[in-house]
Amino acid sequence: MRHRCRVPRLGKPADQRKALLRALTTELIRHGRITTTKVRAKAVRSEVDRMITLAKDGSLAARRQALGYLYDPQLVGALFEQASARYGQRQGGYTRIIRTIPRRGDNAEMAIIELV
Repeated sequence: MRHRCRVPRLGKPADQRKALLRALTTELIRHGRITTTKVRAKAVRSEVDRMITLAKDGSLAARRQALGYLYDPQLVGALFEQASARYGQRQGGYTRIIRTIPRRGDNAEMAIIELV
């Protein structure tokens, strides 16, 4: 039983789920805004917040953790340069989820997730 397990499964095995979240996190940080399903947006929100918190810390250990998670090393450098200036006063809540119209075809709830 999955009582009190708060990890959304997203209908995928663990390795595919982790790869999906890494890819969505990388693309959200790169583009600033992506369109995905509402469940995936809620799942990726915590990962993006974790990466921005690491970037605000700015230590070498935090940089290495971010390099191990994000797919683009140049993106990590840019994130660590801009995060303290952009999110220095903000204590979490770095993303915004906006619901949009359902997807044509399977009627899945869609959402836009963007960096604040």
